Amino acid sequence: VQLQASGGGLVQAGGSLSLSCAASGRSFGSYVMGWFRQAPGKEREFVAGISRSGSSTDYADSVKGRFTLSRDSAKTTVYLQMNSLKPEDTAVYYCAAATTYTLSRLAHGYNYWGQGTLVTVSS
Repeated sequence: VQLQASGGGLVQAGGSLSLSCAASGRSFGSYVMGWFRQAPGKEREFVAGISRSGSSTDYADSVKGRFTLSRDSAKTTVYLQMNSLKPEDTAVYYCAAATTYTLSRLAHGYNYWGQGTLVTVSS
């Protein structure tokens, strides 16, 4: 599967952004989808994940209540709605796909990665 992330940009603290990740290739419904982020000088960290059916989601504590992850099977796209953004949310955001049956917070559990999109939140 090929993943194309988009939607990053510059936003003021308290603002919102919506990231998209379009998937092409093998059956979209065969993949758990996730978002990770990597800030300068830091390791890549889990942000959110969604099950194959879309019925289950998982969020890092740092974004819970502010970010919402969803998927559209018809459009083979996942969406990360980010509200109440904080400067510490600044990072390159990566979408990823996993062939596992369960949600995972581990980067090495994901088989395919998009190219990343930069989100910058100014204070």
